[in-house]
Amino acid sequence: MMNRVVLVGRLTKDIDLRYTPNGVAVANFTLAVNRPFKSQDGEQQADFVQVQVWRKPAENAANFLKKGSLCGVDGRIQTRNFEGQDGKRVYVTEVVADSVQFLEPKSSGQTSQSNYQSSNQGDPFSGEPMDIKDDDLPF
Repeated sequence: MMNRVVLVGRLTKDIDLRYTPNGVAVANFTLAVNRPFKSQDGEQQADFVQVQVWRKPAENAANFLKKGSLCGVDGRIQTRNFEGQDGKRVYVTEVVADSVQFLEPKSSGQTSQSNYQSSNQGDPFSGEPMDIKDDDLPF
């Protein structure tokens, strides 16, 4: 059996980071994932997928991703159920992420790496051509 999900989308709001009584981090967020087609009136359609991530990846996601951030999620589909306030059984389907990938550069206020990027003048690939011999190639 296989249960694997890979999604790329944008956060609909900031991540909700909480800790279990044992101190384990758990983050919950909603990912807006565009569908590959538009509606009949030409509007982009999206699915809104609930995502849960645990431990250090949860803390990293909460620290570096904000509303509107583009990210990739790799995980599995999981369903759970509980009794709602009205006494009826509520079923929830969500993605439990094994990893969350940050797919956009950090904003200028978050890291010193952005200072390096802003001070780097020009395109790093526009310099002098490199002389690579066939003997240097690994294949």
